Amino acid sequence: MVSSGVDSLISYQDIENARQSFGGEVKKTPLVRSSYLSELSGGEVYLKLENLQLTNSFKIRGAMARMKRLNADEIRRGVITASAGNHGQAVAICAEKLNSKAIVVVPETTPKVKIEKIRRGNVELILHGRVFDIAEQYARKLAKERGLTFISGYNDPMVAAGQGTIGLEILEDLPNVDSVIVPVGGGGLIAGISTAMKSIRPNVEVLGVEPEASAAMYYSLKAGKLIDVETRDTIADGLAGNIERDCITFPIVQKHVKEILLFDETTIRRMIRVLWERERQRVEGAGAISIAPIVSASNRFTGKHVVSIITGGNIDDSVFNEILTNDS
Repeated sequence: MVSSGVDSLISYQDIENARQSFGGEVKKTPLVRSSYLSELSGGEVYLKLENLQLTNSFKIRGAMARMKRLNADEIRRGVITASAGNHGQAVAICAEKLNSKAIVVVPETTPKVKIEKIRRGNVELILHGRVFDIAEQYARKLAKERGLTFISGYNDPMVAAGQGTIGLEILEDLPNVDSVIVPVGGGGLIAGISTAMKSIRPNVEVLGVEPEASAAMYYSLKAGKLIDVETRDTIADGLAGNIERDCITFPIVQKHVKEILLFDETTIRRMIRVLWERERQRVEGAGAISIAPIVSASNRFTGKHVVSIITGGNIDDSVFNEILTNDS
């Protein structure tokens, strides 16, 4: 599927091709200046609002790019995916557009709002296991048993290229960008964005952010190879889980990403509140974490043009209201 070498995994042209494949079915999301974060840091801070994307998440980009490449037989047989929620919604929408059938496997702990959105599509929804790793393994098993095409949320060059279209949009709207802060789970988003960025502006600083409770990429980079880590529940559920051993994203992250930063649950919850109170943006934990480096170490970004990727807005009402009511 891909040749050896990091540069051959995803190219700038792959990302451009992914954007062309959308055919107007994916939004170009707003890039808005944050007065609060800009004043706090002494820089110019912008938010890339993927919470305003279709399904309120960036995941439609990768799913669309991958599934537009399915052949007639693959469409006829159907697809299957494992998801923490947002990718499952995206696959469901794409399958419906292609007149294909889809199975979505999610952990039993998936937020209700994400489960409800998946169920709106014409899909078979399976809740399996308490953590993403178990759901992913089960989906892979079913794919083999039923002859279905597995659509990974991150471990696929076309999926990562689709996510990389966010980088193209940022470069068009803010050509002098200095730093980009990207939430990291399996690494598809940061692999795509960093490839786009480094192809045009090699000196751009790409930073990843992960929850301390599930930091597979962080510890894998420290080890110099993909390793499994103990994962705990996190409000940034979209970033939870370990990473498949053959994952294409890891060598790209090794090459292009300057640093992965970790944040605890209290900080992530506070970022959800900040984004609502200061920007009136409803953001889930996996998206809100992207402003944590600016709030916690604002001097690092003084004089820089910075973009935080706000990856999604699918958060349960009860959780959101509890954070606004009870968190200090």
